[in-house]
Amino acid sequence: MGVVVRAATAADAGAVGALAEEFQDYLRGLGDRTEFRFDGQTYLRDGFGPNPAFAGFVAEADGQIAGYLLYHFGYDTDRGDRLMYVIDLYVRQVRRGLGVGRALMERAAATAREAGASSLIWTVYAPNALALAFYERLGARFESDLKLMSWTGS
Repeated sequence: MGVVVRAATAADAGAVGALAEEFQDYLRGLGDRTEFRFDGQTYLRDGFGPNPAFAGFVAEADGQIAGYLLYHFGYDTDRGDRLMYVIDLYVRQVRRGLGVGRALMERAAATAREAGASSLIWTVYAPNALALAFYERLGARFESDLKLMSWTGS
């Protein structure tokens, strides 16, 4: 089975939306109580047009989309360098272990380098042991001295 990674397009909204729903179901099964709102419509609304919030890739295997990766760029003032944030990576369960996730991450790393970014960063839901093991196999490391924070602004 060959894996082809290409830029995600607006025409991929249905497939990416369906994969996002699978991902959300998987995370719910791990105990994630997030009120997920990302779907094919938000993919179109926020990923395309004059000011897209993200870009992405899809991986095709046997002519079907087997996974996707979404990202955006940022900047780290501590390092004085550009960063690429992987905001979502999901591979259909039946395609895991076949190189789809690795191919998506390798394409993301190449894209980051081409854009002048020094590294990729992302978050992982702590109970997602499969994802943590996958990223460790890639050689990723934990940033243990940083804490993720959020604020709604109100």
